[in-house]
Amino acid sequence: MSAPEATAEGKTLPPLVLASASPRRRHYFDCFFPGHTVLPAECDERPASGEMPSVYVRRMAREKALDALRRAPEGAVVAAADTIVVLDGQVLGKPADAEDAKRMLRMLSGRVHLVATAYHVQQGLAGGARRVTGLVTTKVVFRELDEREIGDYVASGEPMGKAGAYACQGAATAFILRFRGSGSNVVGLPMAEVIAALAKFGYRPSFRAMA
Repeated sequence: MSAPEATAEGKTLPPLVLASASPRRRHYFDCFFPGHTVLPAECDERPASGEMPSVYVRRMAREKALDALRRAPEGAVVAAADTIVVLDGQVLGKPADAEDAKRMLRMLSGRVHLVATAYHVQQGLAGGARRVTGLVTTKVVFRELDEREIGDYVASGEPMGKAGAYACQGAATAFILRFRGSGSNVVGLPMAEVIAALAKFGYRPSFRAMA
């Protein structure tokens, strides 16, 4: 675990933990909060029957945070997030296999969809726990995709493990005509909002060049 961080005012902050195995979220934290520790959460990510997308994604972010808090050092502040792709009210999760990825991309082709990320920052598990939560949505417009490029993209392996079967920071940038809202949210973590949430716990971001 990382050592407690000292602020400019000389106060010592508790350890900051990122409850995620996502390399994209870790990269953001490496740039803005380099003293953090990664503690991936393990949760059942299946939605409940009839669960609304916004309820589901908030629940997942909360459960990830709580799972990591139970294993984090006492007093640690844990930041967790969950991202989903929503089309016509339906959640498109991570594809089960290549054919499932192709199916999702066909659904997204030429359509407008939403990327929603819930974030949950919490310190403590008892009655006096402090928490800041939020939900950020971005509207994304895909161009029409043909079968060959869908097949080539899936064959690259990039869609696997990605909500909606695409990674906007990767080769799928060629599919996106435009988006409205937070760009980092589409990658998986709305940094402006998360930075503001962590500020309530005393953390200030550093600013490093992002590769």
